This record gives sequence, C-alpha cells and structure tokens, in this order.
Amino acid sequence: MASQAVTHLPLLENLPVPVINLFENCKSIEQLRQIHAQTIKLGITSLPFVQNKIIATSCAQQNDNMVYARQVFDVIPEPSVFIWNTMIKGYSNARMRMHCPRDGVYMYVAMLERNCKPDHYTFPFLFKGFTRDIALACGKELHGHVLKFGLDSNLYVQNALVNMYSSSGLVDMARGVFDMCYERDAVTWNAMISGYNRVRRFDESMKLFEEMVGKGVLPTSVTFSLVLSACSKLKDLDNGKQVHRYLKESGIVPNLVLENALMDMYAACGEMSTSLEIFESMKTRDVISWTTIVKGFANSGQIDLARKYFDGMSERDYVSWTAIIDGYLRVNRFKEALELFREMQTSKIRPDEFTVVSILTACAHLGAFELGEWIKTYIDKNKIKKDTFVGNALIDMYFKCGNVEKALMVFNELPQRDKFTWTAVIVGLAVNGHGEEALDMFSQMLKASITPDEVTCIGVLCACTHTGMVDKGRKFFASMISQHGIQPNVSHYGCMVDLLGRAGHLKEAYETILNMLVKPNSIVWGALLGACRVHKDAKLAEIAAKKILELEPENSAVYNLLCNIYATCNKWERLRETREMMSSRGIKKTPGCSLIEMNGTVHEFVAGDLSHPQSEEIYSHLEKITTDLKSVGYSPDTSEVFLDMGEEEKESAVYRHSEKLAIAFGLISSKPGVTIRVVKNLRMCVDCHGMAKLVSKVYNREVVVRDRTRFHHFRHGSCSCKDYW
Repeated sequence: MASQAVTHLPLLENLPVPVINLFENCKSIEQLRQIHAQTIKLGITSLPFVQNKIIATSCAQQNDNMVYARQVFDVIPEPSVFIWNTMIKGYSNARMRMHCPRDGVYMYVAMLERNCKPDHYTFPFLFKGFTRDIALACGKELHGHVLKFGLDSNLYVQNALVNMYSSSGLVDMARGVFDMCYERDAVTWNAMISGYNRVRRFDESMKLFEEMVGKGVLPTSVTFSLVLSACSKLKDLDNGKQVHRYLKESGIVPNLVLENALMDMYAACGEMSTSLEIFESMKTRDVISWTTIVKGFANSGQIDLARKYFDGMSERDYVSWTAIIDGYLRVNRFKEALELFREMQTSKIRPDEFTVVSILTACAHLGAFELGEWIKTYIDKNKIKKDTFVGNALIDMYFKCGNVEKALMVFNELPQRDKFTWTAVIVGLAVNGHGEEALDMFSQMLKASITPDEVTCIGVLCACTHTGMVDKGRKFFASMISQHGIQPNVSHYGCMVDLLGRAGHLKEAYETILNMLVKPNSIVWGALLGACRVHKDAKLAEIAAKKILELEPENSAVYNLLCNIYATCNKWERLRETREMMSSRGIKKTPGCSLIEMNGTVHEFVAGDLSHPQSEEIYSHLEKITTDLKSVGYSPDTSEVFLDMGEEEKESAVYRHSEKLAIAFGLISSKPGVTIRVVKNLRMCVDCHGMAKLVSKVYNREVVVRDRTRFHHFRHGSCSCKDYW
C-alpha cells in the first residue's frame, strides 16, 4: 500500500489544487458533473486518483446516483480493486432501489471475471447490502469464496459473515462462524446477540452477554441496547436491573437509543414509575420515547394515562397509533379503537400489517362488517403484507361478522396456513352453525399434518354442540388424549356438559361434572344450569346455581336464570324468594346491549333505549313491524320475562328489546335486500328469535345475530340454529 502511495504522489502533485478541493467540497450530483467536465477539459480524467474520486463521490451521494457511477465505471479499462469495492459499496448503500443489493453481487461476479482478486474490504461491503432473500440464495456460496481467498481470519470479514447470517435468520450458521473466529471484538458479539434477538431466542442473547462480560470484552452502547431489548421481551426485570447497574458502572453515557431501551425494558416489566422517571429526565425525546410510554401505560391497562401522553405527542408514526389502538382493544373499548383509526386516516399516517390486524380485531368484536370489508380492500389496494398473521385476522373478522363465505374465501387464498388458521376456521364454522363442515375441516387439518391444540379441540366440540351431534362429541372427547395427546381442561369439560345438556342428557352431564379430573368452574356449572332452563329441571338447576354462587357470589346471570326456570316451572314462591335475595344483596341484571353497523358507524342500543338521535323514527317503525308480523301470526312470547337474556321485567317491554331496536334501525337505514347484522352481549330471547325469523320472511332480508354463545342466520323464516340454542 505504501509503494502505491509513493507512485501516485507525482500525479497528485501535478493536479490543480482547485480540482482537489472541488472533490472534497462536492455536495450534489450536479456539482460532480461540472467537476467531471472540468477534469475532461484538463485532460486528467484517466488519472487513477480522479477516477477514484469521481466514482467514490458519486457512490457517496445521498440521492440515488449509481447510474452515473456505473457510466463512469464502464469506461475505465482496468478498474482497481478500490474502484470495484467502491461500486459494490455503492450498490449496498443504495439498497432502497429494487435491485441494488443483487447488482452488488453482479458487480462482484464481474470483478472475478476480470481477474481482479477481492480483498478484506470486498466482502464486508458486499454483505452489508444483502436482503434476507439474497443472503439465503448466495450467502453460503460467498462464504466459500471467503475461505477460497484466505480472508476468513480477517476480523472485519468475520464480523460481516456473522452479521450476514444473523440478519437473514440463519442464526446457527452465524454461531458457527462466531465460534470459529480467530478474534472477536464488541462488533462480533453485538452481531451475534442481534441475531438471537432477531429470531426471538432471547435466552441465548442473555447467555452470550454473560459470556462476553466473563471474557472481559467491554460492551458498547449497542450491546446494552440489544441486551435490554432481550430483557424487555423476556419481561426479566431482575436481569434488566442488573444490566442497568452494569451500564452505570461502565461509564457509558446513555444516548437516546439507550435511554429508549431502558424505558422499554422497565415498561415491559410493569415498572411504569421507573420508565416514566427515565422519560421525564431525558434531555431529548423522539417519537420512540413517547410511544414507549404510551405503549407501557396501554399494556398495563391504564388506557386513560396512555391517551394523555398520546395526545401530548407532537409527532406520531404508525407504531404510535397502533400502540394506542391496541390499548383500547385490551380494555374492550372497541368503538374508541375504531374512532382512533379514523383519526389516524385523517392524519395521513399509513397503517402497516400490525395496525390493520388491530382494527380487524375491533371489527370482529363489534360485528363491524362494512369497515372490515373496507380494511380488506385497503390491504389489497395498498399491497400491505398479507401474511398468515393478517390472513388469520381477516378470517376471524369475517366469521365473527357472520360471513362464512368470505371467511372461507380468504382461507382458500392463503398461501400458508398455520395451526391458528385452521382453528379459526373450525371454530368459525362451528359457531355459525356449520357443524359438519367444521368436522370436515378438522379432518383436512389432520391430513395436512397440522397438530391440533387445546383451542382446536374446543372448536370441534363446539361444532358437535351447536348441531346436536352427541355421539360424535363423545367419541372425540374420549380420543383427545389417545389420538392427539391433549389432556381435557375445564373448557373441554364445559363443552361436553353443554353438548349433553342441550341434548337432554342432564344426568350424564351432571355425572360428567362430578367425574372431572379438574375442578369445575362457573362456566361448567353454567352450562348445566342453561340446560336445566331448556329442559325445565328446577331441582338440578338449584344444585348448579348453588355451585356457581359459591364460586361467584355476585353473578347476576345465575339469579336471573333461576328466576326464569322458576317462572317456567310455575314455582312462583321460589321465584319471589330469589328476587328478594337479589334485592337484598344488591344484585343487578347485566343490561342487554345490541350493536349494529350502518355506513361504517357502529350504533349501540339497550333495552328501552331513547338516546339514539333517530329514536322516534325507530320506535315508530318498530310498531309498524310488529303490526306487519302479527298479520302473519306473530304473538309475543313472554315466557322469558324474568330471564337475564330477556332483560325486561314487564310484559310490554318485550317490544323494546335491544335487538329489536337494532333490527328496526337496520330496516330503515339500509336498502332492500341488504343483510342486517346485529351483535348482542347476551343470549337471544325466544321472543326476539321468533320475531327475527318472521322479519327475514316478511321483508325478504337475511338477518344475522351474534349473541353470547353463537350465530343465528335468519333466512326465509328459518334460523340456522334450527331453534337449538
């Protein structure tokens, strides 16, 4: 290298000083073109120094100027290894262009074809621009070239190899190179720790950090950021505090990135007071700092505090919006989540796949089919990454909005399906009344060599429950351990009790509870109590109710269900005693609530609701509906007047059930033939069920109601549940 410098010195001395200075001060490609023109006039363009400067300056420009660099490069008869490396480096740095990283590989191949031997700069520059796909396609072969040219002992090349494999997810290959390294510096260790973080092997990251410290290698600020990130993901507060102490002892002054990492670790571990303390002591904060605080409070359920800091942000990105939207989802405030999404759109912030999954989740809970459809179109139109994560959310949304056909369409279009995809379809088909199809889908899942989990089994049992397939349910429950290695948990027993109870096998259902291998919870006893209501078994109902109240003394649904059973069985004295007990204990009914989406807005109704702006029109139309239905045989069914599900205590109130109000609103707010979709928080009562059947017949509308336990698809005067609910 020294002899080359001496050789070039005379050439440098002959160069006009202004030209050298011009290269040093060049700020744009336009200026470079002018300087290039000057060198041509002066006849010095062929000098290696000038060639090097033109290529290096062009490649170093922030704007994409590799085309100009390539034009200059192509007229150089014998480019030096420096120029080849500079071109490769330029392509790597310009990787935002679609084919730049691959162009770097092409440049390297051309370098070999022209008999120019790579040096210890070539591979670090080349690997730096690799995408995951290129690393997977070419990485191992180029690793062979490193060995072939005897560069495997060079620290920078070793670091580049570790980083290349780590970045592409081939963390075991990276570890192999790491273990064979002749020497390691902090960059080597950081690349390896980063690789483990990338594939979520955070325990390995922590072990490697301990080994690094044990070998006396001084961690850098990057090391601390990586390790704190691992502690955050592991929610390992003890190790996180230890790393924080080590950071203080190291003498490293935390920069913004490191302060953000510390905040994130404490927030993830639930130590919001410490996280907030760091936040408030920061001299400089960026959008990541603010988002960390917002996300920390949101994840801890303190959504109002999260909103306070979110509203205080001067700058927000899609991560900030997604964090606050997720926070509202966590506390079941779905309408506010959708309102925030609309604000996000107004702010011109483009959502990513995580945002759309959050919004699809809100749509699923609210039954907001129209908005869910809009999100689906948005995903397709804007080419948002439609991976399994997004696909599963779409499937769940469609099923929970009662659109089985579109859910299956998304399922069939997914290039890859995981266990959660199959489970979502099985459960979705089951609750929508397609029991046979759900069982068929389960068979296909097994044929695809996808192992079912506990939730999948719940879906299969639900399919049997909602279609009354008792024998198939019994057989599947018995085979869970022997065929699938899944020990039935309390949810599976609850499904079996529900299946047997609905079919009238109350004794067997009760015996199933008594023989459970796990302690029955209120849901299991509640399934039996619900079956007692259907089959009017007051004696067994009292046993079930007593067990539930031992577990949940304030459970209002139990008292209301008992009242209904006593009323149905004409046990008026027991009914009076139960209602007096409710009054003395301050037990109140859970208010019934129905949601309906119209034109992208979710409207909420409760029984006897007068708060809606169109209340007068809704009640007027409800009267007309009642008159129309009575002309074809409708007669109000008040048998469930004391039921929690019926919500109302007086006979006249059956006309004002929340789902009736929602259906009336749907009829006056939509065009003929449009499906009406309603979500109710409680079980649909007998009267509303009968009314919805007649609405579907008289007005030729499909009505879809999702209640607490299942879907009801009303078409042409019939319901998909076959009155089995």
